[in-house]
Amino acid sequence: MRIIAKSTLKNFREQPEHRDAQGPLESWYEEATRAAWSSPQAIKAQYRSASICGNNRVVFNIGGNKYRLCVGTHAQCDRIDVESVNEY
Repeated sequence: MRIIAKSTLKNFREQPEHRDAQGPLESWYEEATRAAWSSPQAIKAQYRSASICGNNRVVFNIGGNKYRLCVGTHAQCDRIDVESVNEY
């Protein structure tokens, strides 16, 4: 898997209210960059708590499901209007 913007993960975990995400996000990043998943089943074999959402989208539970990380294809990400994504 290729991570396009590691800086997004870094910026998130550096926010005071998300500092506890640092270890889990770093672990996920290291594992994901080394992964060669060939199917949704391969992802689920490594991450049992991941949600396969269809349309080549996956949601990873990070930090004991305190945080969620959504992944999609490059084309899907291009269609996301980051200005309209809600913050929680």
